[in-house]
Amino acid sequence: MHVLILGGTAEARSLAESLAAGTHPGLRVTSSLAGRVSTPRLPPGEVRVGGFGGAEGLARWLSEHAVDAVVDATHPFAGTISSNAASAAAITGVPLLALRRPGWTPVAGDVWHATGSLEEAAGLLPALGRRVFLTTGRLGLAAFAALDDLWFLVRSVDAPQAPAPARMEVLLDRGPFTLRGERELLRRHAVDVVVTKDSGGEATAPKLTAAREAGLPVVVIRRPPVPSGVPVVPGPEAAAAWLDERLHRGAFPDPGGP
Repeated sequence: MHVLILGGTAEARSLAESLAAGTHPGLRVTSSLAGRVSTPRLPPGEVRVGGFGGAEGLARWLSEHAVDAVVDATHPFAGTISSNAASAAAITGVPLLALRRPGWTPVAGDVWHATGSLEEAAGLLPALGRRVFLTTGRLGLAAFAALDDLWFLVRSVDAPQAPAPARMEVLLDRGPFTLRGERELLRRHAVDVVVTKDSGGEATAPKLTAAREAGLPVVVIRRPPVPSGVPVVPGPEAAAAWLDERLHRGAFPDPGGP
């Protein structure tokens, strides 16, 4: 049996590690990474890097490599590949599962402003603060490029490219982050507003606690929905159980069939 994991997240690596640990004999696992990070953390097993060429390209790859199931464990904001995976699964009949870590939820003391896009977030900022901690990654900075009156601390794994805000300091770093470190970061840079995507998970959540403690507003960009009809699980264990169920009942399509 051949399983393709669309990865790049900690959950994807954890699933690949679980499947490669010998608990699933006869299972071939291939992890696919988008290639947007220069030094990705590679999972065990077979790894491919780069795009597929849209939904039709992915469907062709699934057929050519006799893939029996796909687990979409990409970042919650990787909407394009998730949409392509759903279309490719429909074309080929290959079962598809979405692995999505739960999103964050506000608690008492949070001052959150929910938005649907980077552009909406940029529109809110002038009324919320002047020194922005921007943690939405290196892509999409063009949405904030026209805000010349604001200063930005941009944290990303790789260096961002233009267009980007004129008044900007870049911090190259990769989570997980600590609450103590996030507190110090906000204090040292006199941050008065935080912008984040609702990525969920614990690795980058301390910034939300630090902002709450400091009474800072946080602009939270809502994640896109999972494509209609695709089943969703919250973690690697549930994804492995989904695969187990299909292995044991022979629910994968016959690669030699029509």
